[in-house]
Amino acid sequence: MEVQVLGAANEVGRSGFLVDCNGTKLLLDYGVMFGKRGSPPQYPLHVKPKDLDAIIITHAHLDHSGNVPSLFVSGNTDVYATPPTFDLSKLLINDMLKIEKNSHPFDLPELNNMMKNAKEIGFKQKVTKGNATFEFRESGHVIGGSTVLVESEKKKLFYTGDIKTNGSRMLREMDTDIGEIDLLITESTYAKTEQIPRKTSEQQLIEFANEVMDRKGILFIPSFSVERSQEMACILRSANFKHKIIMDGMALKVNEIMFKNPDYLRDPKIFAEAIKSSTAIREHAERKRAMGEPCVVISPAGMLVGGNAVYYLQQLSFDSKNGIALVSYQGDGTPGKKLLDTGKVSTRGKDLNVQAEVKQFQFSGHADRKELFEMIKTIKGNPKVWAVHGDSESCQIFAQEIHEQFGLEAYAPMVNDKITI
Repeated sequence: MEVQVLGAANEVGRSGFLVDCNGTKLLLDYGVMFGKRGSPPQYPLHVKPKDLDAIIITHAHLDHSGNVPSLFVSGNTDVYATPPTFDLSKLLINDMLKIEKNSHPFDLPELNNMMKNAKEIGFKQKVTKGNATFEFRESGHVIGGSTVLVESEKKKLFYTGDIKTNGSRMLREMDTDIGEIDLLITESTYAKTEQIPRKTSEQQLIEFANEVMDRKGILFIPSFSVERSQEMACILRSANFKHKIIMDGMALKVNEIMFKNPDYLRDPKIFAEAIKSSTAIREHAERKRAMGEPCVVISPAGMLVGGNAVYYLQQLSFDSKNGIALVSYQGDGTPGKKLLDTGKVSTRGKDLNVQAEVKQFQFSGHADRKELFEMIKTIKGNPKVWAVHGDSESCQIFAQEIHEQFGLEAYAPMVNDKITI
């Protein structure tokens, strides 16, 4: 079994790994990496669609799924993912194409062609292709999100994709019962960071929400539309929060996908109660009306880049009664990062000081340092390890520490590196 790195080496984005099982070729993820403002998106190394026996998508986030349609300009390879991953990938890629018109080497016809070749599979459902078998396991990262086990000629590869070993309020924990393996490809996003416990973050958010309500303000929670928005609603609901909760934007479409796939949720009942007791905003006229009383507004975009978040930010930023809770990762160069670092927002071409109280809360969908090491402790066998999907320092230090702590051969590979097991 030979594995080649196509992307996500010493970087977060454009994940892609080509696995050659003695002539049977499987592609694990094929994502996109968005450039800094004004620079073009980047993709994994090119692969010829006709050479592939199967394309496997671990989860719907665009850095893992976003470039798959480029393989369907003329190809018709089988694509494997869980049902929620296909639904969400279609939604997110569609949105990307709408926002970034003509920026990508494919458009809606290729996305539709990808969906025509979709083969839905569940967790632990083995698929055989030529000399290889593969199956998905739960990753705890996002609804329908998976890790992948590939087996060929008595060799076993385990690719984590993105993982959250403890899961979350929305998702069950990661499935680590995978037997002996020969190669581990693991994400390293937060390999240098210890996050505060989820329960502490939840408690802090609830306290902040209640403080804002006590002063008759409105709390704005800009959130990623996939999962983070729904998790915020569930946290408030579970705390018996008494005030109105508004949900807006693409999160509403994601709600529908989640209702359609209850088996992939930790507790479908709590999710259903939280969403049904919130107020969905679908028209611009409803937005202003809905904010006539103290309430919580949950709306994408999580980093305040575009979407309805811009409207809420401009409406709510300049009154000290209000609060803004940043619960999503804030990338460099984004309005969310600017707000955190400077306390300012850009409105009508000017940078203005925000009067609303701004707080940041940790709700990462990725395993932190402690969880990653605990995951590696559960691994059986004597596998080689590739640390990927992290900045250069995270990948390299993580690989070094894995070697020091566990005695395993561990590397932070570069794009185009290959390994044979």
